[in-house]
Amino acid sequence: MRRPSRSAALRDDEDQLLNQRVAGGDRAAFQLLVLRHEGRLRSFLSRVAGSDADDLAQEAFVRAWQRAGDYRGQGSYAAWLVGIGWRLFLDQRRTARRREGLAAGEDAPTATDPRGRSDAAIDAERLLAGLSPQERAALTLCFGHGWSHGEAAEIMGVPLGTLKSLVLRGRAKAQRMIGEGGPA
Repeated sequence: MRRPSRSAALRDDEDQLLNQRVAGGDRAAFQLLVLRHEGRLRSFLSRVAGSDADDLAQEAFVRAWQRAGDYRGQGSYAAWLVGIGWRLFLDQRRTARRREGLAAGEDAPTATDPRGRSDAAIDAERLLAGLSPQERAALTLCFGHGWSHGEAAEIMGVPLGTLKSLVLRGRAKAQRMIGEGGPA
């Protein structure tokens, strides 16, 4: 497992102190945490949840406010927060499947607006859409956001070996799709 840089460790310490203030009801401290982590959380959720990302991010911050006392500083605050977002996505997906009666391996398509975006971003989005949500999350966390495998496993709530398998499987699928000219 990689060691955090000195600045990352300082940031984690600051986040922990801010969160302690949040646990005591300090809204200004929470606003600082939101400003620090909003971009990364929304970016991750947009990759895994598509158009539902903003709603999920909002709900993740509500949960982080409500459960501030649960964060004890094991791991980074950012990983804890992204983990909340990931679990909310999984809950939302399970609920939607029950309501719509979708088969266990299917995903509902999401609409995207490609205006003003690069072809590479559109191609990456199509490629990620061809993966399972777990593979998409694993690849996004490790390659898109720079989390270590251990951190990504913690965020997703899976054993390290499972995370590594998801990364390998997702990467292999993505490489096959690239070779075939698009998602299967």
